[in-house]
Amino acid sequence: MTINPHQLPGIQPDWPAPANVKAFTATRDLHQGEFSLSVRAEGCDPQQGRDNRLWLKQQVGWQHEPQWLKQVHGADVVVAKGDHSEPEADACWTAEAGHPCTAMTADCLPVLFCDQAGSRVAAAHAGWRGLAGGVLENTIQSMGSEPRQLMAWMGPAIASCHFEVGSEVREAFITRHDQTERAFTPSIRSGHWMADLYQIARIRLEAAGVTKVYGGEYCTYCDKEKFFSYRRGQESGRMASFIWIENAP
Repeated sequence: MTINPHQLPGIQPDWPAPANVKAFTATRDLHQGEFSLSVRAEGCDPQQGRDNRLWLKQQVGWQHEPQWLKQVHGADVVVAKGDHSEPEADACWTAEAGHPCTAMTADCLPVLFCDQAGSRVAAAHAGWRGLAGGVLENTIQSMGSEPRQLMAWMGPAIASCHFEVGSEVREAFITRHDQTERAFTPSIRSGHWMADLYQIARIRLEAAGVTKVYGGEYCTYCDKEKFFSYRRGQESGRMASFIWIENAP
């Protein structure tokens, strides 16, 4: 017996996606306590991560393996193949039904994409390095759709209340997009800033032509029960955000 994704005890995007596009974020409280999908992070239990991945696949009823990635905080994008490969990339997309795209996070920002026709979807892992390096823009370009035909949902990430960065991080953004300056507020520590990943992503998405942007209301650091947070306690657990085309539009 499979679970309807809209009944999963995770988080489903609140956005006007086509009915055949399904998406959710698997939170740490999804199943049997510390539900981590990590098999690579330092300190994680790889076998437990593999077991959790298999359980989730069986419960949702995916016929193909989600496209897991070896994420490196870069900007490369690959096509989701629905096999057991784990290419080195930080985003994936597909136009094939039944091939889930995946982004794993534990403070970084997961961004899910779909087009208004329900024919293309994508998932991007966007920490500050990936955002600065253009992972969102590369994902949009890889999808091959007009940006104005796309919508994006920003999943759970660390919020500005706890994301302190140095001046070099701020400069990495404002030298490319001066509008992102408003996403940084001075910290109580000299030479440091509180960065708003959600606002930075929204600015970058809109500059790339994606104006239908949703989500951005969570903080992984603040909610220990629901989210893993690397900054909060150097946790090795990882959530995952999934998006897929259930059937042909």
